[in-house]
Amino acid sequence: MPLDDVRVVELGQLLAGPFCGQLLGDFGAEVIKVEDPKGGDPMRQWGRERPYGKSLWWPVVARNKKSVTANLRSGAGQDIVRRLIESADVLVENFRPGTLERWGLSPEKLWELNPRLIITRVSGFGQTGPYSSRAGYGSIGEAMGGIRYVTGDPDRPPSRAGISLGDSLAATFACVGTLVALHQRARTGRGQVVDSAIYEAVLAMMESLIPEYQIAGYQRARTGSTLPNVAPSNVYPTADGEIILIAANQDTVFKRLAEAMDRPELATDKRYATHGARGESMAELDNLIAGWSAKYTADDLLSKLNEHGVPAGRIYQAKDMLTDPHFAAREAITRLIHPELGEFAMHNVVPKLSESPGRIRHVGPELGEHNDEIYRDLLGLGDDDVVSLRSAGVI
Repeated sequence: MPLDDVRVVELGQLLAGPFCGQLLGDFGAEVIKVEDPKGGDPMRQWGRERPYGKSLWWPVVARNKKSVTANLRSGAGQDIVRRLIESADVLVENFRPGTLERWGLSPEKLWELNPRLIITRVSGFGQTGPYSSRAGYGSIGEAMGGIRYVTGDPDRPPSRAGISLGDSLAATFACVGTLVALHQRARTGRGQVVDSAIYEAVLAMMESLIPEYQIAGYQRARTGSTLPNVAPSNVYPTADGEIILIAANQDTVFKRLAEAMDRPELATDKRYATHGARGESMAELDNLIAGWSAKYTADDLLSKLNEHGVPAGRIYQAKDMLTDPHFAAREAITRLIHPELGEFAMHNVVPKLSESPGRIRHVGPELGEHNDEIYRDLLGLGDDDVVSLRSAGVI
């Protein structure tokens, strides 16, 4: 696998750091996750549904990883990290800035042990600046980064996506930065710090929001299921009670939609002929399309739109994904075996590589499952050492 020569030590917990570790592990990196011996990563308990007392989130975010335990607040636990660092390529952490430094694990100290080490740090506000020491969850980063203000309906307070968007974006950018740093290390032989802030990761997705305000004095706001001046791109009703999303805002695509509607004259109507005109006539155009779409069942409507090359689709739920033939053909969802829950479906590795694809080898491990493998085989600790650390509550 493309990253099977990369060893990652993951110190973080919850999502922002661990999702970065998950992405690296998906492509073969050996990810050694260090957890507190008293309970491990709280992600082991998180998630709305917990059959048999088991989190359904943990097997996903911890997939492909090895779990060892160490109390990082103890000197002996910190020594374990130092020993792991000596042979590691990457350290991933998402503690509040300054935590590693308090533990004697600052980048400068770690580079004395391993100058090639890449230190990937994910936090709410970054490692510098007046807010760096503040507690920063993903939701706060989403608010400050701008995405909360533009999400939801205009007549209601800002909404949120039903996922941990800010954490996942920061982790994704952290992974990109880690891969860039690995490439640079191949040139220089030295590691560096990758500093990924949640609010900046969200901000990076905000398109032209900043210059729109700075130059044009326009502040993007909540617009529900539409985007201002982008039409038609909305959800439309069907005869059997479903809603179908149709995106035909480009001139050539709108022409094809007009033909599908048996209204080819719409494509030359001055109210709809151009992108700008359709934006100004958005409400009128949406009503026109909704009146047409409501005459068809969802299946018939999608068939007609696909036949004319108009982008359209259902708004999927999990049940739709598990039965969709395209998902199946591309193996977008894979099934593994969980030791207690049996067959366990989850999303597969993204993106797909033609020559060196990623792969999920196993679901998230039990707490401390790899203590013997890592501490005895990798670090060379003897039986007495392991027993002593365990009895002292270090591992």
